[in-house]
Amino acid sequence: MLRIRILVLTLQEKIINEEQIVLIGYMTLVVILLSVMVLVFFVTFQKRKNKLLLDQIEKQKEFDEEISRTQTEIQEQTLKHIGWELHDNVGQLLAYANMQLNALSTKVPEDMKSKVVETTQIVKDSLTEVRALSKSLNNDVLLNMGFEESITNELGRLKRMKFDSAELKIEGIKRDLNDKKHEIIVFRILQEFFSNSVKYSDAENINVVLDYKPTKLTITVSDDGKGFDVASAEKSSGLINMKSRAELINATFDIASQPDNGVVLTIDYPFDEAV
Repeated sequence: MLRIRILVLTLQEKIINEEQIVLIGYMTLVVILLSVMVLVFFVTFQKRKNKLLLDQIEKQKEFDEEISRTQTEIQEQTLKHIGWELHDNVGQLLAYANMQLNALSTKVPEDMKSKVVETTQIVKDSLTEVRALSKSLNNDVLLNMGFEESITNELGRLKRMKFDSAELKIEGIKRDLNDKKHEIIVFRILQEFFSNSVKYSDAENINVVLDYKPTKLTITVSDDGKGFDVASAEKSSGLINMKSRAELINATFDIASQPDNGVVLTIDYPFDEAV
């Protein structure tokens, strides 16, 4: 009888142990499943969060680009209008004054002719400058002139205005930019640099190098002026304007300068396809 009891107890213990093992296994499986579910939920949440952040960044980038593009278009329309005004109004007035002075020079006394001739030359030079400036402000005229000719026209104007020399050098095999509008944007960046050189640099010489490479156009502009501290000028409207324009065409922009050591601007403009 005792043996039977012992056998029954042993069997009960065995059954209990098996149930415990099954229960432990079940609980372990539940914990694993919950862990997997939590992990999947966390990974999915992170992916969704990252996607939302990337979408937000992309939308902000598109918004900023659209703002920059709109500002650029507004600036171009303003410059075009000013160019028309210079050409159609100021230019015509100077041309009329030049004709009147030429007619007057035949009627004034001999002792006054030199003054009239001098004044006529001043008006003639002013008319030349107004016409050159009106060309550089009107993007339609710039597109018709072509990229390199536009730069040459601007450098000629700068040389007459201030600099001892203002030269353009072309290296490599010339090719068109990806978009005609990009020519205008690059030209405006250079124009901003020229304007700063005229106003602040006290430079005597300015040089532009267009280096056409298989994958990009490297543009280097330099003057021999007094330079400036780049770090303190990074928030200036001129530099911000140049950088924002460069970003619109996926070009890299770098400006290097030190006090009393001139300024060097480097633009790397990538071509869509290598030649």
